[in-house]
Amino acid sequence: MSETDQEDKTELPTEKRLREAREKGNVPRSRELANVAVLGCAVLALKATAGSIGATSMDWMRGALTIDPAILGTQGRLLPHAAGLFGKLMLTMAPLLLAALAACAIAPAAMGSLRFAGQSLKPDFNRLNPKNGLGRIYGKEGMAELVRSLLRVLLIGGVGIWMVYHAFSSLLSMPLASLEQSVAGGVHMAMNALLAMVGALGLLALIDVPWQHIQYRNKLKMTKQEIRDEYKESEGNPELKARVRQVQAQMSRGRMMDAVPTADVVLVNPTHYAVALKYSAEDGMRAPVVVAKGTDELALAIRSIADSHRIAIVEAPPLARSLYRQAQVDQEIPVKLYAAVAQVLSYVYQLRAWAPGRGPMPSLAELDAGPEGAIDWDPMDNGPMSGNDVKGPTR
Repeated sequence: MSETDQEDKTELPTEKRLREAREKGNVPRSRELANVAVLGCAVLALKATAGSIGATSMDWMRGALTIDPAILGTQGRLLPHAAGLFGKLMLTMAPLLLAALAACAIAPAAMGSLRFAGQSLKPDFNRLNPKNGLGRIYGKEGMAELVRSLLRVLLIGGVGIWMVYHAFSSLLSMPLASLEQSVAGGVHMAMNALLAMVGALGLLALIDVPWQHIQYRNKLKMTKQEIRDEYKESEGNPELKARVRQVQAQMSRGRMMDAVPTADVVLVNPTHYAVALKYSAEDGMRAPVVVAKGTDELALAIRSIADSHRIAIVEAPPLARSLYRQAQVDQEIPVKLYAAVAQVLSYVYQLRAWAPGRGPMPSLAELDAGPEGAIDWDPMDNGPMSGNDVKGPTR
């Protein structure tokens, strides 16, 4: 990746980007922390088991240096004898080997990267590209590795010089001591040197771990376009979602229009609002149900369908507005509008039963507003409705 492309990546990686990187085996790693974990655990295990390892090693050495003349005379027994000696040596060193092996999981666990990623086993031919290799060597990664190597040499060298300086007098007196005392003194100084080395490398690991996390996130940074593309991929394309909503609205509108012919009455405003109601006690309805509602063009469409199917159309502006705002399609009307809607339905039923020559035409008295604020009365309306407000024939 060129430096120009990297400069365009200004956004922190998303959780999806981090998860995909972990699945591919791309996780933060700290070589310094791994060195400290393995070396430190091995030194501690050696210090804890030094006595038993020393005694077992002495026995092993005696056995190895004591050669049975019968083995020398039989060529077929020499190889099994050597294999047995090697097996005893491995048993002697087993605590150290197990401690070092277990320590291999400490660094990944501390870095939050202890996981098995099958995709990391796939061959990556980009690593064989000389250009990429030279970029890592002479780029920022190479410079960072050079600095770490120099610090590592300085720390370990400084610890070595400091240990030799403080143990110089002991080293001069070793030739005058017995073999056992010299060996014990040498092992003690070696253990102290190893512990000091672990401490020095631990200081380097404290610097390297946060640096590796920072570098890891910087490598996974994203451009603003990548953020937008990922959002579209995960949440769905906004244009597609808008189209889906549009289709759903059209389908819902189509279902409403199909239900208008089944309505008993359509309340209008007279042109801006239209609400179609249906009530059938025989079907077990507890209250009138809104089968369709709409404003402006949709309201005109509802009126047109109602006209063509001889549905009663009543101009009741406050009640129409209240029903439109407070009621939902395919649901019962609010309880506080029961009284007003009951008056309208009663008027519609009377109008259906009326015929010329059977007395005066039914009229609709002023609607009962019900509880305070139930119906949204507007002073711009024409006041109480009368029979002349009914538009269109009844069914």
